[in-house]
Amino acid sequence: MRFGANADAHPSAALADLRHGGGSFGGIAHGDHGQQNGMDWWLFAIALTLLGIGLLMVLSASGIVAERFNADKYYFFKRQLIFACVGGVAMFTAAVMPRNILYKLQYPILFGVLVMLILVLTPLGNKVNGARRWIQVGPVAVQPMEFTKIALALYLAYFMSTKQDIIKTFSRGVIPPFAVTGVFCALLLRQPDFGGAAVLAMILFFMCLVGGTRFFYLAVSGAAAVAGAIMLVVHSPYRFRRFTAFLDPFADAQDSGYQLVQSLFALGSGGITGVGIGASRQKLFYLPEAHNDFIIAVLGEELGFIGMSLVFVLMGMLFWRSFRIAARQEDLRDRFTAFGVTLVLLLGAVLNMAVVMGVAPPKGVPMPFLSYGGSSLLTTLTCVGLLLNYSRTAR
Repeated sequence: MRFGANADAHPSAALADLRHGGGSFGGIAHGDHGQQNGMDWWLFAIALTLLGIGLLMVLSASGIVAERFNADKYYFFKRQLIFACVGGVAMFTAAVMPRNILYKLQYPILFGVLVMLILVLTPLGNKVNGARRWIQVGPVAVQPMEFTKIALALYLAYFMSTKQDIIKTFSRGVIPPFAVTGVFCALLLRQPDFGGAAVLAMILFFMCLVGGTRFFYLAVSGAAAVAGAIMLVVHSPYRFRRFTAFLDPFADAQDSGYQLVQSLFALGSGGITGVGIGASRQKLFYLPEAHNDFIIAVLGEELGFIGMSLVFVLMGMLFWRSFRIAARQEDLRDRFTAFGVTLVLLLGAVLNMAVVMGVAPPKGVPMPFLSYGGSSLLTTLTCVGLLLNYSRTAR
């Protein structure tokens, strides 16, 4: 990916190009989206391939659980297939939607997710495993956190692109985006959803980094966020147990470290070629959430190193195409929006894989395209649709 004319330039120069349109980008033309090109069909093909792999793995990983608790081994697969169809409509809509309409919906979307996050904390919220993270809408449970990521990315892209003259000031360039993100994070922590709050904080950090916020402010806020996270972990018994289990899961392999241990067993059992589709042993009630957050572990067991490598390569290609689309936008708001949408997908994939492989503490972050869940899949395909939209004006 080329951020500017010199592909070997220092990273800070690359960030400057992303902000200011230097080098090969040309000038900034707000409101003028340039020449309409064809959509990025490579991105579309990669996304469909990952979606197909995800549907196959949901079918494989969920069959035993679905048959035991729902008397239909295809229960989760059929629901995921419906979610994929709805997500396909959302992807198509996002791909063809005029951007002036999208940008006009920015504040209604932001207000809508705020209302949903508040409703989650009321009796309307669906409590599962001690956390209120879902709103039950008929037969479907909606997770507002997934939509909050897109809403925040849209807002921060607007702020960073239209406030460049004050972005380096503290009172007007730092406080507003931090305050908005802080409100969302506070509501998520009330659920509690520590992982969701961490994802929003990361989106804010990287958007501010490319947006031009002074690094001093980012360093201070980052240190404060880390200190706050440590306090939350230390003063919460269940978070502290999960953190210590992450440090040494085998020390308490039958309790707090159980899920991570089973995940590592699954990955280790796969070897080079895997045990075969449908032949996973860990999904037989050993690995909790096998078709949700830990579906990558089942994939690694059944398809082995080769299958995992294929998914990693596809994800890498997807993010390369996405960052390429963002970097080649002439309009600053388009560029930041495409970058923010890419962040939503990238952070979800990286954090999920890090958790499954024991590199990061459990956070409850679903894997884009692969994990079971309507809200996650709808958000993922909407992000792909937006990137396809922006690919039409990539230089």
